[in-house]
Amino acid sequence: MNRRQLLKTATAPLVVPHSVFGANDRLRLAFIGLGGRARWLIQHEEFPGADIVAVADCWVRQCYEAAKIKPSGERWKIYDDYRRMLEGEKLDAVFVETTTHARVLIMIHCLQAGLDVYGEKPLTLTVAEGRALCDAVRRYGRILQTGTQQRSIPINVWASRQVREGRFGKVREVLVCNFEGPTGWYPRPAEPVPEGMDWDQWCNQTELRPYHRLLRRRWAWWWDYDGGGQSWGVTGWGTHSLDQVQCALGTDDTGPVEIWPESDAYEAKVTMRYANGVLVKLHGAKRPDHSDLGAIFVGDGWRLEIKRGTCEADPPDLLKGAPPDTPEGPGENRHHIENFLECVRTRKKPNAHEEAGHRATTLCHLVNICRDLGRKLVWDPQAERFVGDEQANSLLARPRRQGYELPRIG
Repeated sequence: MNRRQLLKTATAPLVVPHSVFGANDRLRLAFIGLGGRARWLIQHEEFPGADIVAVADCWVRQCYEAAKIKPSGERWKIYDDYRRMLEGEKLDAVFVETTTHARVLIMIHCLQAGLDVYGEKPLTLTVAEGRALCDAVRRYGRILQTGTQQRSIPINVWASRQVREGRFGKVREVLVCNFEGPTGWYPRPAEPVPEGMDWDQWCNQTELRPYHRLLRRRWAWWWDYDGGGQSWGVTGWGTHSLDQVQCALGTDDTGPVEIWPESDAYEAKVTMRYANGVLVKLHGAKRPDHSDLGAIFVGDGWRLEIKRGTCEADPPDLLKGAPPDTPEGPGENRHHIENFLECVRTRKKPNAHEEAGHRATTLCHLVNICRDLGRKLVWDPQAERFVGDEQANSLLARPRRQGYELPRIG
């Protein structure tokens, strides 16, 4: 069965024999989605033991712009449709750096083509998408790393372990920023589709709306395309913060059991309660120093703030033995990318594996649903359903446009 047949039938994995890799064999990588995040990674990060050989974007102009970043870009194969790239290229792994609303379908197609995937955050648009993605990773025996790089930054790894293993005592509550939600798109006058852009492919599962530059450029602001992906948004920095919470609490396979808004405001503060009594409070005000990428863990007589690449503690002795800080900026993804590429070779589970990424992103979706309904919700993290609340359960998935349905896994 070739890749073209596989993508049509979606019945069996095409397994690349990674076990035959030698120490000097270089991995063949591709990027799908060549917007700002992809170009930042290409320009500022390294991919040890690997080469980018192909790129794809539904606006092919972005591929050509990205290819100018490094001299090796002259040799990249460029595609305006990722499906043709999957059919035509011999690849080992793909970085999926697309818009959120298109990401899961593309990642599943990559998994079905026998490829390992680095999936940007937020990993999913809905809770149902996340479960389908996890099922696909396991069905096709692939590796998936979520792009929540704090999972691999040494001081974040160390601090999370201290909290998770109870070195400082029991956690009573966790404080994070009161992240912003998405907003609704309202119709604007249609504008010409840019030359070389496949607008149908860009819209993916969502309604085929008339093109408008604000819809494309600011897609992370709008509900149909993300869950508040701007900086202080729920699925923007909120993804990093709530992933930090999940990591340090050791709840990568579960989640809260209750969630409620503290008021009826549009962006109400939200509180979640876990089965062990720990409260996670989205109550904090915005701070300009990127502290909002982390979380504050509070116990009896101690307090630890885990940021990105640095920590603060009260008492300060809690940080005795901690690794050095990792400065923000170029190179901060190094450990995460290295971990992914190592796992592609060894088949070990990566630091931000599919279940961890799905569960952390689910918290973001729960916050948005809770605010949308404006009332307390009871969540069953095993069933991944709200208890006795079909209105809330109806928000766990969304209708998909014909031609962009998720394939059946199993």
